[in-house]
Amino acid sequence: MRTLLDFITMTKGIEYLIAVAFLMTFVLFWHLAVTPARPAPFRVKERIGEMARNFGEMVGGFLVPEKVYFHPGHAWAKVERGDLLSLGIDDFGQKLVGPINAIQTPAVGARVKQGERAWTLLVNGQSIDMLSPVDGEIIAVNDDVLQFPAEISKDPFGKGWLMTVRNSEKLANLKGLLSGTQAHRWIEEARTKLMAMTSSNLGTVLADAGPLRDGIARTLDSERWVEIVKTHFLTAEE
Repeated sequence: MRTLLDFITMTKGIEYLIAVAFLMTFVLFWHLAVTPARPAPFRVKERIGEMARNFGEMVGGFLVPEKVYFHPGHAWAKVERGDLLSLGIDDFGQKLVGPINAIQTPAVGARVKQGERAWTLLVNGQSIDMLSPVDGEIIAVNDDVLQFPAEISKDPFGKGWLMTVRNSEKLANLKGLLSGTQAHRWIEEARTKLMAMTSSNLGTVLADAGPLRDGIARTLDSERWVEIVKTHFLTAEE
C-alpha cells in the first residue's frame, strides 16, 4: 500500500517533469519568435558554403567538384560503376546560359562521340548545342531533368545529370578532359574570357544571386548572349 509520503514524492516528480517541459517549450518559442531571420545575402552565402562542403570547391564563383572530368565545352563526365559514365552540364555552363526551357537528347541506344554534339538546349527560343565529353552508347537519360530542366541549376553534378553512357575504353577519353588543379585553372580562364568578351565586371554580377537566375550572358550582354554562350560551349559557327 502506498503511503502519503509515496504519493507526495510521485506528485512532485510529475510537477517537475511538467516544469521542465514548459521551460523547453518556452525556450523554443523564444528562439523562433524573437531571433531575427538572417538577411538574404547571408542565406545565399550559407548555401554556397554548404554546396562547397558537400560537393566540391568554389572557383571564381563556380562549383568545381573533385572526381569530375570537364570538357572544354562545359560538359562533364563522372565515372560511375564499371564502364558507365554520367554526363551533364557544368556549373559555369548552366549559370552562363540561365534558365533552360527544354533539352533535346538522343534516344537510348544512340551513340555520342567525344567533341561532337550530344544534346541541345532550348533557351528563350534559341537552340544551343553542347558537345559530348566522351564517346559512348546512351543507356539512360534523366527523364526528371528533361521534364523539369530547372533541376540542373539546383544540383548540376548530382540530380541534374543528363545521360548515362557505356564506354569500355573510357580511360582514353578521360585523359583528354580536365580535372583537379587543371579544372580550377580552366574555370578561372573561362571567367576571365567572359569578362573580356563583355567588358563588364563579372565579380559584381556573381556577388548578386538575382542576375545568375537570368543567365550571366544575358545579364552582361543582352544582344550578344547567344554568341557568348556558343563561344564558351565551342559550338559557335566559324
